[in-house]
Amino acid sequence: MPLSSSTNTATLQQFRAQFPALETKYYFNYGGQGPMSQAALTHMSQMHQYIQAIGPFSRRVNQWIQNQAAETRQMLAAELGATADAIALTEDVTVGCNIPLWGLDWRAGDHILLTDCEHPGVIAAVQEISRRFQVEVSTCPILATCRGGDPVTVIAEHLRSNTRLLVISHILWNTGQVMPLAEIVARCHIHQPHPVLVLVDAAQSVGMMPLDLPATGVDFYAFTGHKWYCGPAGLGGLYIKPEVMSQLRPTFIGWRGITTDEAANPTGWKPNSQRFEIATSDFALYGGLRSAIAIHNQWGTPQHRYNRICELSQLLWQKLRDMGAVPQNNALTIAPLSPTPPASGLVSFRVMLKGQPSPKHHVQLVQTLEAKGYLLRTLLHPHCVRACLHYFTLESDIEQLVANIADYCSRHDPSVL
Repeated sequence: MPLSSSTNTATLQQFRAQFPALETKYYFNYGGQGPMSQAALTHMSQMHQYIQAIGPFSRRVNQWIQNQAAETRQMLAAELGATADAIALTEDVTVGCNIPLWGLDWRAGDHILLTDCEHPGVIAAVQEISRRFQVEVSTCPILATCRGGDPVTVIAEHLRSNTRLLVISHILWNTGQVMPLAEIVARCHIHQPHPVLVLVDAAQSVGMMPLDLPATGVDFYAFTGHKWYCGPAGLGGLYIKPEVMSQLRPTFIGWRGITTDEAANPTGWKPNSQRFEIATSDFALYGGLRSAIAIHNQWGTPQHRYNRICELSQLLWQKLRDMGAVPQNNALTIAPLSPTPPASGLVSFRVMLKGQPSPKHHVQLVQTLEAKGYLLRTLLHPHCVRACLHYFTLESDIEQLVANIADYCSRHDPSVL
């Protein structure tokens, strides 16, 4: 049965033809990096050519670059329900997370609370802050809530009197679970004896789901353009709630973030989130990201796209679940990580042998599929295989993916661990 929000296959194929990477492969890796459209690639090339034709670092080009940056902040702000002054342009999610992590005035004995589903890059930054400033760090068990439980309650139980910051992902990169962000933020902000700030890793949410950041109350929201937006690698952003901006100080400092007098002497910071931007970047990326976002918005609203993503992920989840329903003769079977369809485009699953996950088969399955043109990835925590579906994924691609997974399970010796 066709999905309720899908369009006819011919129209979808025509839309997908804009993405060169989709011509020769079945792509299920949007959560790692989305393929770029030809329009985005062309826009970037045109911007590079324009800069060279006018003259790099000329007065005219410098003003043009400032206008491009302002236009990009404005477009991202509109996507997030925010104002442009609250957006700092960054290289990626990790840089965005590092800005508040290092910008807060840490004192010995402060506490940072992480979940057990955060990215290693963010965990490493928190560990170094702990070492340098004698900040306490602990982890709360959010991973288990994908099988039942209330993340808000779990987090509340792990807050301490000295907790200053919670670091959490909006969509968990390993399970696809969507965190109830507004409820979590509200609980942190009423914490006693003082409110707890909330830093969100938004690697998997921006570009996938409709967002209104001011409505969530979140303090810091770090995102990228190269995943679900299918934009160029090397450009992302950080939303900073205006009310908490004064609590941060820039760590890396450059000409884009400062004000100067007539003699070019530094006099202070830019009055908005631009104070956290540093210096020269690949400015042509701005045009690439704007073109990428525009293509998605031409297809449909963020809510329409998100609805289709969830329908596709439910379809894949159900088919994978059916594959593991009746194991026979100790054969390899498939088990989705979540007992319910994730409300996102991330579907993680395990290859099971005698009721236990088989990491070796996870690796071999991904390698086998890639050789056939099906691009997925393995995750290490928990060890599993992750497939990512965008709104323009074909239902026939899902059918063929499942068929190839079933073929792998039937062809491989189940006694090999």
